[in-house]
Amino acid sequence: MSHLIQIKKHPFPSLLYLEWTLLAITALTAFIPPPLKHFRPKPPEISICGAFPDLSVCSILPELSIYSLIVFAVMGLRLPRNNHKNKAIYTGIEILLILIIGLFGERFARLFPFLYIILVTRSCLIFQLNGRLFVTILSFALFLLTTQLKYQLFNFQASPQAQERYRFLILNSSLVFGLSLVFVLLMMNAVLSERQSREKLAIANEKLRQYAMQIENQATLEERNRIAREIHDSLGHSLTALNLQLETALKLWQANPGKAETFLATAKELGSKALKDVRESVSTMRLNPLQEQSLERAIASLSENFHRSNGLLPIYQINLEYPLPPEINTAIYRITQESLTNISKYADATEVKLELATNRGNLRLIIQDNGRGFDLGQNTTGFGLHSMRDRTLALGGEFNISSAPGSGCKIIVNIPLTRLT
Repeated sequence: MSHLIQIKKHPFPSLLYLEWTLLAITALTAFIPPPLKHFRPKPPEISICGAFPDLSVCSILPELSIYSLIVFAVMGLRLPRNNHKNKAIYTGIEILLILIIGLFGERFARLFPFLYIILVTRSCLIFQLNGRLFVTILSFALFLLTTQLKYQLFNFQASPQAQERYRFLILNSSLVFGLSLVFVLLMMNAVLSERQSREKLAIANEKLRQYAMQIENQATLEERNRIAREIHDSLGHSLTALNLQLETALKLWQANPGKAETFLATAKELGSKALKDVRESVSTMRLNPLQEQSLERAIASLSENFHRSNGLLPIYQINLEYPLPPEINTAIYRITQESLTNISKYADATEVKLELATNRGNLRLIIQDNGRGFDLGQNTTGFGLHSMRDRTLALGGEFNISSAPGSGCKIIVNIPLTRLT
């Protein structure tokens, strides 16, 4: 059995109060004064001691009934939980107490059917459906058995007419009692089902809250990665170009100051652009890096910047049959920007080709250079490549890269447009 349950921790405190109310009504019947004289006297209470007053134990049985009623009331505070053996013993003790009260309690026996109702109510709190049905049927059977025993005792004292009336009273009371037990059983099943539904809902809400926290954490992580990509793609590109301009200016400063000044001017422009990128990244993370210009024009600007930084003008061909969604425009722009940045930093190329076209619901971007290339098995962990791959996969596309030392590099991006329209 579980530890003593406090009233506030009882599964259903209202039921506990109802039990005590019924028990109080039952107990008061032993202490209420006799009826007024102008009322017709009631027949004597029927009990074993009433029928056999010479029994030696009859002098102590009324007090035993009082003690049994008290114990039965206190047992409502202690409910067995998990052990089936304890549940059976607990219910057996309750039934024994009810039988003592019903058979030997005299005035207590007047309302002893209430105790069976309490028994069924408690059984609903400790047993599953089969156990509840068994206790309900057993309670009704014991009620009939006890009533039949009282009827046989009454036959020793009553006339045939009184016996007939008492038999009719037993039939009515048995019917009402049976319906009462069924009602209590159905009501308790409904209450417990509703309680279980609330508990399941609470568990589901807790799981949902945990999932929401996980999603929030995942969203935070993804947002951090997105911010890192934005800073790397925008600010990294500008700073790389700025560094190249400054390096070239330093090399030409003594030999050709005029040309070096031109590179410094370009570096100043790139520095201003980098500062602008930082401010925009902090404020809006540049949700629209194209700034309302077309993708063709944005790629042309990247090519011009690449030409100013490296002295090499990329050969690009763009053939778009219709305008693309903003998210695709942004992804293509960033992938192109990152590719040109990598070529500037590592490729040492003399030729760069870029092709962008739509065909049969598919968008293809090809960026190729004839630079030094690299070993795919050793150089695929860079943040830039991961950034390009992540942007492509986020749109349901395919990202392929082919390269080898001394053979340049070729990047192919395929994005299905039918899924995004």
